[in-house]
Amino acid sequence: MSELSEAKEENDRLLTQYRELAELAGSLAHEIKNPLSVIRMNMDLLAEDLAEPESDRERRALQTVRVVHDQCQRLEKLLNDFLKFARLRRLDLRPSNLNEQIERVLQFFRRQAEESGIQIVTMLDGDLPTVMLDPEPLQAALLNLVKNALEAMTGGGTLTVLTYPTIGGVAIDLIDTGCGMDDRTAMQMFEAFFSTKDGGSGLGLPTARKIVEAHGGRIDVQSEMGQGTKFTIELPCPQRIVGTTSKSPDSLASSPPTHEPS
Repeated sequence: MSELSEAKEENDRLLTQYRELAELAGSLAHEIKNPLSVIRMNMDLLAEDLAEPESDRERRALQTVRVVHDQCQRLEKLLNDFLKFARLRRLDLRPSNLNEQIERVLQFFRRQAEESGIQIVTMLDGDLPTVMLDPEPLQAALLNLVKNALEAMTGGGTLTVLTYPTIGGVAIDLIDTGCGMDDRTAMQMFEAFFSTKDGGSGLGLPTARKIVEAHGGRIDVQSEMGQGTKFTIELPCPQRIVGTTSKSPDSLASSPPTHEPS
């Protein structure tokens, strides 16, 4: 057996083991959710019974019930995020426009951004090539990235969103003027269960990366403490519709954006 054949056989074996482990982990997470939901619902009932405590003992009991309830909610969120991460379904790819997907996502956040003193500026290339996307999971990935960007700008700021063609497809930049992050955080942020947020599951960004990579794309991050963060997503175009020219954010600066800053 040649070295190439042995390597392929080993790779196939490891892939099979990974799939079996992922399926087992997903099934285990699903089974844990059921009794956890029962515990949380019973904590709700206990909280109702203790809604008007008359003694120190009842007040302590109510506080304990609330702690258990809150931890149940946290575990349920963690399990839901894990199931999304472990059970990314087979994509239903269809010809789509990336501009339309990002516009739908931004629409969810415009009011929140306005109330937080954040300006959303869009510079979306009107000649963007068509790409093959599964809109629902891709929008979920974009939602996570935009949400993180807004949360990083606690004192207001600007979120700039650009789309442009690349040599082999299309790209989108999400640039915020938030707190930024250090090199260690930037290197670990796509690792499962790594989080800098209190109560965070650490699965939002890994899931976003998994979705982008399932589309044949890649995601990259650049950040500087106190200056902000830029996420870049690159997605491929089918070979028959890839253009012969490409644009970059620098070239976009010399041409008017399709959408006015909002």
